[in-house]
Amino acid sequence: MPLDEPRKDVIRETDAEAIRLAKTLLRSARFGALAVLEPGTGWPLASRVGVATDIDGAPLILVSMLSAHTGALLADARCCLLLGEPGKGDPLAHPRLSLVCQAKRLERGSSENARCERRYLNRNPKAKLYAGLGDFSIFRLEPQRASLNGGFGKAYHLDRSDLLTSGPIVEELAATEQSAIDHMNADHLDAIAVYAQHFAKVSGNGWIIAGFDADGMDLVSGDDVCRVFFPQTLQAARELRPVLVEMARNGRAAADAETGLNYIT
Repeated sequence: MPLDEPRKDVIRETDAEAIRLAKTLLRSARFGALAVLEPGTGWPLASRVGVATDIDGAPLILVSMLSAHTGALLADARCCLLLGEPGKGDPLAHPRLSLVCQAKRLERGSSENARCERRYLNRNPKAKLYAGLGDFSIFRLEPQRASLNGGFGKAYHLDRSDLLTSGPIVEELAATEQSAIDHMNADHLDAIAVYAQHFAKVSGNGWIIAGFDADGMDLVSGDDVCRVFFPQTLQAARELRPVLVEMARNGRAAADAETGLNYIT
């Protein structure tokens, strides 16, 4: 390319498809690469951390105060979290999301910490072994902006409003989420299997619900995670139950229709 030729803008316009992919990467991540600034030197320092999300979509991490990256966050809250797990083939061909965040350590005993710890442990139950230790803390990473690479030639810039849910629905769901999770996991595993197989197109058994939010739900089976979006974003917590009933009904009807078609052919 000649030096005087204008550079082509490689950033695409952020659309609904890009936002959905970004939210999928964010909500379905089990771990990520956290980059911080090393105190005293200012050099970047990267580490792998376990990840969950708050109800509004903000990433949550549970870290030891003995870790170098925790001390760095306390000294300078600026950080970056990279999400997206490579699959087969070229790792750069798989989508990933880079979030520029401000880290906030949550105060033990606060309602915010209780909610975020609950959601983190729902997603990462093995962390219960050390979550209660005195040197571990939950940090909420407040996204300021993000970069999405959906694969070759698919780059987007997103802002906070593209990623996080706002409004009364957040607190409404926070108050009723765990009882809804417990009820579904105790009494409706058959419906959860429908959500996983029909809507997320995943196989396997043992799926349970780890979290609800206004956009959808997170399902886990052992170390596997999948994301299921609702047909429309919830506007009030009371909409959750009828949406779940309707999705289960539609998923079963689609499965029955496919079974009938296979039988005929």
